[in-house]
Amino acid sequence: MTQVFSGDGLLARAMRSSALTVASFGSSQVLRLASNLILARLLFPEAFGIMAIVSVIIQGLMQFSDVGVSPAIMQSKRGDDPDFLNTAWTIQMMRGIGLWLAACALAWPVAQIYDAPLLLQLLPVAGLSLLITGFNPTRLDSAKRHLRFGRVTAIDFAVQIAGILAAVGLAWWLQSVWALVISGLISALVGLVLYWVFLPGPGNRVRWEKPAAQELVNFGKWIFLSTICGFLFNQADKLILGKYLSFSVFGVYNIGFFLASFPMLLGNMLTWRLLIPIYRELPPGESPENFAKLRRMRFAVTLALLALVAIFALLGVWLIGVMYDDRYEMADAVVVMMAVMQIPQIVVMTYDQASLAAGDSRRFFILTLAKAVLMITALILGLEWGGLMGALISYGVAMLFAYPVVVWLARRMRAWDPLHDASMALVGLGIGGLAVWVNLDAVANLARASGW
Repeated sequence: MTQVFSGDGLLARAMRSSALTVASFGSSQVLRLASNLILARLLFPEAFGIMAIVSVIIQGLMQFSDVGVSPAIMQSKRGDDPDFLNTAWTIQMMRGIGLWLAACALAWPVAQIYDAPLLLQLLPVAGLSLLITGFNPTRLDSAKRHLRFGRVTAIDFAVQIAGILAAVGLAWWLQSVWALVISGLISALVGLVLYWVFLPGPGNRVRWEKPAAQELVNFGKWIFLSTICGFLFNQADKLILGKYLSFSVFGVYNIGFFLASFPMLLGNMLTWRLLIPIYRELPPGESPENFAKLRRMRFAVTLALLALVAIFALLGVWLIGVMYDDRYEMADAVVVMMAVMQIPQIVVMTYDQASLAAGDSRRFFILTLAKAVLMITALILGLEWGGLMGALISYGVAMLFAYPVVVWLARRMRAWDPLHDASMALVGLGIGGLAVWVNLDAVANLARASGW
């Protein structure tokens, strides 16, 4: 068994990276859960609701301006060229400065839209994290390119510890949402210092090489559009529900979403970190052997994620009852329904990166655009039809309608595996049905509260 993890081949690096990613994710989520439990008692639901809006805006700015520097470094033939890396870092640094200015400019209109004057102060301060991370070295992307995650994992863990300690200490002292904003800045600063000091490789400097810039722009123009759509797909629930619901109910939703999102977060982390290098070195259309290796990987990843979904879907009501007080009523049913409705996305999530690995960012954009349009449409219709319960159901419905586009992309990359999709869909259907049956009382309560 140890031979699989040793050596410098693709399989060994992928296995080590997978193990480190899972271990890092598991430990970080345990810490995140512990800090969330403490913060839920030090703060009130309204604080989580307001912070959710701040987080959505900050993430939106990052994604609305993403020019694909990281995936470009991971897939480009010049990904180890110092001139290419320094040009990429210069673009990233300029982007960070622009993002902070954009956060300041958006503070007033966002505060007006959500009728929350405090956002006028919170957003410019929270936006400083975008300025800070713009100076992160490209050594971080180089480590991802070569599937070397040892030091990256250790640094990320240290950054999370620093952020949690800061958040808990500040929440105890300030009793305010400011604790969450300031702790985010502390995390960004700690990460910047540790990445520069402890990651191996040459440092970055300001550089503008025209061929490198052209390659980054040509690849990144579709990534830019894709990340806008990806933001709308991933954050549409918070943008729309934050307007429809009170901050108190919205805070309850976010507590439930926090638990239910564990499998999806792990899946996104695994696929983003591993699949571009794996698809790059094992193109599925190149040989039956490559396709067979990718099939085994796909089954292993999907089964592991569905097992996690089963845990949260079946035990969501019990987990909320044990961990939270009655201020977070209805969060139990949110956990169950959100976990179940993520199953369609988990079944097909190993296809997206195939096009990026082949340098085809245009098809990746088309897929993310389709998913964003379907998700926004489904959420609005679901809310109008069935309140919060309707919105939760619409999450899964949107992914079912997006499946033909996923198949289109996967077939173009010769990566589509109908055997995997059909068998995993049956497993997911069984998990979802059992979870709703076991937690029927909680689900029925949420349905009644949603006006059913």
